[in-house]
Amino acid sequence: MGMVKQSFIRGTFVLTLSSFFTRGLGFVNGILMARFLGAEGVGLLMIASPLLPLFITLTELGLPVAISKLVSEADAKGDEHRIKRILAVSLSITGTLSIILTTAALLGSKWIGSIVLADQRAYYAMVAITPIIPIIAMSAVLKGYFRGKQNMNPLALSDIIENLAQIVVIIGVVNILLPYGIAYAAAGAMAASVVGEGVGLIYLYSVYRWARRTRNREAPAPASQGPRSKDRTLRDLLRIGLPMTGSGLIHSVYHAFLPLLVTRSLVLFGIGTELATKQFGLLAGYAVPLLYLPGFFTQSLSTALIPAISEASVDNDSRLMHSRMDMAMRTALIAGLPCTILLYLWAEPLTTVIYHAPEAGVLLKLLAPLYFLHYFEAPLRAILLGLGRASTVMWNHIMTNIFELSMIFVLGSNLGIRGVAIGYGLGILLLAMLNFYSVARTIGFYFDFRIVFKAGLGAAFMTISSLAAHRFVLRMDFGQSYALLAALLAALLAYAATMQLTHALRSGPKTPTITPVP
Repeated sequence: MGMVKQSFIRGTFVLTLSSFFTRGLGFVNGILMARFLGAEGVGLLMIASPLLPLFITLTELGLPVAISKLVSEADAKGDEHRIKRILAVSLSITGTLSIILTTAALLGSKWIGSIVLADQRAYYAMVAITPIIPIIAMSAVLKGYFRGKQNMNPLALSDIIENLAQIVVIIGVVNILLPYGIAYAAAGAMAASVVGEGVGLIYLYSVYRWARRTRNREAPAPASQGPRSKDRTLRDLLRIGLPMTGSGLIHSVYHAFLPLLVTRSLVLFGIGTELATKQFGLLAGYAVPLLYLPGFFTQSLSTALIPAISEASVDNDSRLMHSRMDMAMRTALIAGLPCTILLYLWAEPLTTVIYHAPEAGVLLKLLAPLYFLHYFEAPLRAILLGLGRASTVMWNHIMTNIFELSMIFVLGSNLGIRGVAIGYGLGILLLAMLNFYSVARTIGFYFDFRIVFKAGLGAAFMTISSLAAHRFVLRMDFGQSYALLAALLAALLAYAATMQLTHALRSGPKTPTITPVP
């Protein structure tokens, strides 16, 4: 497992394959927690980590993205010594900050819980998840390093290892703690996440040490590094990292108070705190994970896209940049359209079969069409980061969070949990549109609209096949689960066949016409 640089396509394929397994494992993990803890327990899990993203954002300082970009640029120039400086400075910053913030979070847990927890039963779970802060921070730095080196194998394997370890611990710990009450069982589920992340970090560090030992045998000893060189490295890291930190801070504060905001808006709508917690669990613990499950295609593409765009930008290769952007948009459309349609068509059967919670299907059906643009948002954000437009990403996130916060509170207090779901979906739409405009204004935007016709044709054929298969299996009295499985398989086969027959997976013209946006 050497430090072999992979092509953009191969790196994307490796991440997509691993994401398929990790999303599947994560989904199994979610099902287990839903079965063990129920909607109320899942609601407690969602409430239990209100400030965790904020602390992680403060610890990372946006460095993983900065590391990925800077390591990619240094690697393109063959500057191995600069890569070592980048990693050393990053690990020292995140290590120090994570220890300080984790200690502060544990010492102030009672006070923090009294302010931000919408349900005080989530206190033990909040304390159990806190030690994950330094683990995630250190892992993120190493993952940024491997992304910059365009070697996605360690990232792929570490994610699979994390999820496997977490599932094993959850099965054991949650069952042991469940008789003591749902609050302790939820804390056990959170502790399982800490163990999983810890195992993943050990693996990443082992791979890094092995690769470094191999390089040291081949490379000459580095020249002495003066303070000016280290200062320049820190400045370059913070130039990209601080805007990402600003974006993360706003986003983390928003998510920290989101459970409180949702439950308060639902109470204003006229329901009690316990029912509000349950409904929030249905939305955040059942419906939203199903929406995110198919996104591994574009998320994997986005991970590989940042260093790939950065490398093309350093070489001033506009043609390569737009070729990679075209691939990203094609993948988003081809993967996102069938997922959106299937989640909308079979929302209630999916949540009934998987979670035994048909009421979550109403929320899933409401969110699925609004979520479609999210498949484009992640690659668009990655392109902006690869171009060094971290501040643009930050302001787009800030505007979206303010808008989404307002919509969730207003619609939630007037329409209940459905209003909360609509507000969340509208925020997704706005963020995708802002990122699209930013990319188009920066380097122009090309898209071959023939792919839209081909994907639409595939979607129509897929829908007809899916409905027919579902009806046929139900008539054969095989039951709802088998009917749903047949419907999904028929849909995917029909869509894949249409994409193959129409040659939709082939790349567009070699020299696209770039249309700038004023």
